[in-house]
Amino acid sequence: MIKKILFAGIILVAVALTVNGQSKEEAAVAAAVEKLRQAMIDGNKESLEALTSDKLSYGHSSGLVENKTEFVEKLVSGKSDFVTIALKDQAISVSGSTAIVRHKLDATTSDNGKPGEAHLSVLLIFQNDHKQWKLLARQAVKVVQ
Repeated sequence: MIKKILFAGIILVAVALTVNGQSKEEAAVAAAVEKLRQAMIDGNKESLEALTSDKLSYGHSSGLVENKTEFVEKLVSGKSDFVTIALKDQAISVSGSTAIVRHKLDATTSDNGKPGEAHLSVLLIFQNDHKQWKLLARQAVKVVQ
């Protein structure tokens, strides 16, 4: 129930941002970011694969870099398990078929059943692939609390 309420709230924020000056392309990227956020919480293999490029380079704040297969497998298996993900201070810039997204991420995790938290600054690179925005690259750094 809480996830549905959070999802509805985020959709309302996305709609408000669209009305407040976001271009059509920026709004489409914001929607892709939201779908990716939800797929990461759900650990939904099909959604994760559909939202990421086959050439994905996924950089963690620890320095670990994963490809698409590794990224998806960790989320689906629960080795990396996001219980919640909240995004704030998101900025999107679109240039042709490439989009740069920056935001702050606060999450609760349960990696391999061990509770934890993540507080990150994230850079995402999306590429428009046949009218669908897909994550091409991601890099995160820890935010000092």
